[in-house]
Amino acid sequence: MILIVLGDLLLMNWFFSSFEAQYLKGSHNLDMRSPWLNKLYSIVGPRPLRSWFMLCFICILALIAILGSTFSSNAFDSPTSRPLHDRFTNYRRQKEQVAVDYLELKTLSSGAGRLEELGLCGKEKENYVPCYNVTENLLAGFKDGEEFDRHCEVERQEEQCIIRPPKDYKIPLRWPYGRDVIWSGNVKISKDQFLSSGSMTKRLMLLEENQIAFQSVESYYSHIADLITPGNESEFSRAGVRNVLDINCGFGSFGAHLVSLNLMAVCIAAYEATGSQVQLALERGLPAVIGDFISQQLPFPPLSFDMVHCAQCGIVWDKKDGMFLIEVDRLLKPGGYFVLTSPARSLESSMYMKKGSMLIALKEFTENICWEPLAQGDETSIWQKTEHADCVSSKQNAAPLCKEGHDAQSYYQPLASCISGTTSKRWIPIQNRSTSSQLSSVELEFYGVQADDFNENLQFWRSALKNYWSLLTPLIFSDHPKRPGDEDPLPPFNMIRNVMDMNAHYGGLNAAFLEEKKPVWVMNVVPVKARNTLPLIIDQRFAGVLHDWCKPFPTYPRTYDMLHANGLLSHLSSESCSLMDLILEMDRILRPDGWVVLSDNLGAIEMARMLASQIRWEARVIDPQNGSDQRLLVCQKPFVKK
Repeated sequence: MILIVLGDLLLMNWFFSSFEAQYLKGSHNLDMRSPWLNKLYSIVGPRPLRSWFMLCFICILALIAILGSTFSSNAFDSPTSRPLHDRFTNYRRQKEQVAVDYLELKTLSSGAGRLEELGLCGKEKENYVPCYNVTENLLAGFKDGEEFDRHCEVERQEEQCIIRPPKDYKIPLRWPYGRDVIWSGNVKISKDQFLSSGSMTKRLMLLEENQIAFQSVESYYSHIADLITPGNESEFSRAGVRNVLDINCGFGSFGAHLVSLNLMAVCIAAYEATGSQVQLALERGLPAVIGDFISQQLPFPPLSFDMVHCAQCGIVWDKKDGMFLIEVDRLLKPGGYFVLTSPARSLESSMYMKKGSMLIALKEFTENICWEPLAQGDETSIWQKTEHADCVSSKQNAAPLCKEGHDAQSYYQPLASCISGTTSKRWIPIQNRSTSSQLSSVELEFYGVQADDFNENLQFWRSALKNYWSLLTPLIFSDHPKRPGDEDPLPPFNMIRNVMDMNAHYGGLNAAFLEEKKPVWVMNVVPVKARNTLPLIIDQRFAGVLHDWCKPFPTYPRTYDMLHANGLLSHLSSESCSLMDLILEMDRILRPDGWVVLSDNLGAIEMARMLASQIRWEARVIDPQNGSDQRLLVCQKPFVKK
């Protein structure tokens, strides 16, 4: 057989040489050639014909070999050992592969390359966050602080470009070192800002010219814990606290300490053009998202957190007739804690004056919403939300209760003046909840989820995570033999800290990460038009928000190491959202050298791969070999510096 093929190759080589000579001889007069030869010339142009005919001949031999091997394998397989479904699946795979090979050959023969790459944005967009343009908001008529809120509807359509990292940007230090030390060139902060930061959660010191180190706030944590549970200052969890919302978190030092105790702390702070609290927290590998409630609710469902913490956060709590406190009450679980820390010298300032002082005003209002004062110190005050759902309705001067269905969706809704959550099945005091993140079958019924469905989903993500890691491990080691630091990297998971699941469903990927003890945290995003599973996710003590992926995500550039989405592309296609805008947004929030893992149908994956080439991602399509049309697209964002 080999001799026959070699003989054929020699014969074809002689034929192509003769034909090429005749072809070149007559190339000066195209009209004299036959129509099919004219068409061939228009395709191949002035390229040597021998190469193209040889390429075609080799492709024909390869196709014969594939069909021959398929025939021989089918001939030796009995019908009982090869079910009809498997034979059809293999045939379909071969058909798809032939089609892909044909398209690639067609692209080569026509001389077409990749789609034109997008250009780089200007230096002014290095820290660009869409939807927070104060000037545009003012022109649109927003005022009284609302100009600082998120308003995507007034955002102007700009030319598409790739946001570049700052000149001095470096890959973040590996966890847990990166929690305490960051590169100063990675964040937009001036020396005056961190030298003048005076609150206990903003204590910084400069190690070197290019690094910033953060001090511990362990003593502050112990002080709060002792006020809540005297004698158990090291045990927040004894008071039922397992997740915390840290409002205007400074630079995340309080959350960093909670993370070291295996507690989930989410920082939320307003957009800041420079010295951003959210940007610094994410750079340290801590959960954070941009948000404030000047006029809108935060993107969390009711009854989400065991504690809301505010240390010199700058919010005038008795403003707007107590609507800010009502929003905190909406977010707190029954029995949860509100911790307010302010230096004693500022409590008597005019900013906090109402009926004598801020504390007097807070005392009156907290009584009306059934908060019990636990501690009233010179600097720190703590209230506990009632465990009894009927407490508010029994008070004469209490705030009104919200109508049923008011909390169906909490995505940038206007601030409410009514008390919510009292009729929810999730009204369970934090002291009565299980210490485990796993939900019982009874709790799952609150969300309309069957235990079998939930467990099957978790089992799927256990397997999927192992597959992802087996795919990423050789890629990470081959592309990054060494990261900044004084030693070679160990397992690849210590290079990934901030993960976003863009279509989280039940939070199964997050749960699988925890079971595998990977030192990562996951921002679980639930699309607003999908089934709202965010309460289920947050009740597992995971971080999560609602978001509309037709709009930009509220975070700074270069804040996540890995983005994951299962079925999101096909979901968005039904909503007429721009896939290119989504890919660019993913590129904006992804760190250089970061990873993207997309799972979707073949058509959506091929479209995403084509767009990924325009923003310079290295993309690889992987067939999971499960007999479906699902594909994986694994991409890496390059470190582009110009």
